[in-house]
Amino acid sequence: MSYASVQSETSINPDTQRVYKNHFASRSLSRSATTRRHRAGNLRRKSRPQLRPDFPIIVHCHLRWDWVWQRPQQFISRLSQRHRVLFVELIGPDPQLAAPLVRYHSLPDYPNLTVMCLQFPSWRWEDGDYVDTTRRRLVQEFLKHGPLAGQFKAPVQWFYDPMAVTAFAGQMGEVLTVYDCMDELSKFRFAPVSIQQREAELLARADVVFAGGRKLHESKSSFNTNCHFHGCGVDVEHFGRARESQTIVPDAVARLKKPVLGYFGVIDERLDYDLLSRLAQANPDWSIAMVGPVMKVDPQALPQHPNLHLLGQRPYADLPALCKGFDLCLMPFALNESTEYINPTKALEYMATGRMIVSTAVADVVRNFGSVVKVASNADEFIGFCQRALERPDHQAISRGLKMAGENSWDSIVAQLEQHIFDAAAAVSREKVEV
Repeated sequence: MSYASVQSETSINPDTQRVYKNHFASRSLSRSATTRRHRAGNLRRKSRPQLRPDFPIIVHCHLRWDWVWQRPQQFISRLSQRHRVLFVELIGPDPQLAAPLVRYHSLPDYPNLTVMCLQFPSWRWEDGDYVDTTRRRLVQEFLKHGPLAGQFKAPVQWFYDPMAVTAFAGQMGEVLTVYDCMDELSKFRFAPVSIQQREAELLARADVVFAGGRKLHESKSSFNTNCHFHGCGVDVEHFGRARESQTIVPDAVARLKKPVLGYFGVIDERLDYDLLSRLAQANPDWSIAMVGPVMKVDPQALPQHPNLHLLGQRPYADLPALCKGFDLCLMPFALNESTEYINPTKALEYMATGRMIVSTAVADVVRNFGSVVKVASNADEFIGFCQRALERPDHQAISRGLKMAGENSWDSIVAQLEQHIFDAAAAVSREKVEV
């Protein structure tokens, strides 16, 4: 999960460090200040309308819908089965634009979901007040006069992007505000300097907060008492295709020399490239397959070895077939501030493929998946675990992984999220009565 752009593929790119630079100081709110603002937010809730069972949802996301398929897409695609959804993306600026550009499209597989993409000219990008005001106006006008007119009254606003809070919180006639915190985005390379301040504002306003990792939950629950840990899930049926005889391994992996040690996901500052280099050098007969887009790192600076293969980004639909060609699944994360809070989605997805998994000692991997994943404390141990897993697979660990994957479906998690939303709405209604 990333918070920077690939050729303007997400809302935040390196230039965005300058956006809003005069809008807020970079420091975060203190807990006492956040508590005061949360109480003030409670007062603002009194006049809000009731939550409908089929409430519409406006999503503000720092990741593009058509990019790597992960937590936002898994949650929102399922919610769209019962709710109308507008998914709003803000992508990086374009020097060719003279004025802001709005594009939207529907999704054939998800008829209740509309993706709206906003883009600004580069010459206006550093004017934070203008960007906030204009993006709000564009969305409001779209919902008032566009093809979705009248369909998003009394919505739930669902935030992934804390930077959107200034433009939209309290401005869309929302019934409730949801913050799904999937990463500690302030720790990511090229994060905007004001993101901590804006996240503090979002945590103060949110009626309910979901945290994607246990360590994230411990952090965010200090600022919002209605915070719930819900880690990532898995589509067991989808990734279980890696265990089916009729699934054909794509040529990109099938042509590699066996055994294949595979990874899929974003290739960015969260990976340990020294470890990958040592892994490739440890055994020239191993093929190291890296599937995913390269972001925020110079591709020319990545390790160069004949048996280390960068296969590029592949569609979510192709991942099970690619995994069928893996003899071992890897999570070679660096242990740095950008991985301190991560709870990798791919862990359960790997488990559903029936493969063994070797990882570095990321905190939430140790805590959540230590009974399944072989967790190494250093490079030598990582290489040793890979060697033993290839020679003598731990079938009990694989069985535990299949069981764990089966118990953590996306559908079951989304049902719990919806219940939290209804509970939060009921709490707001009780506050109205008390006042």
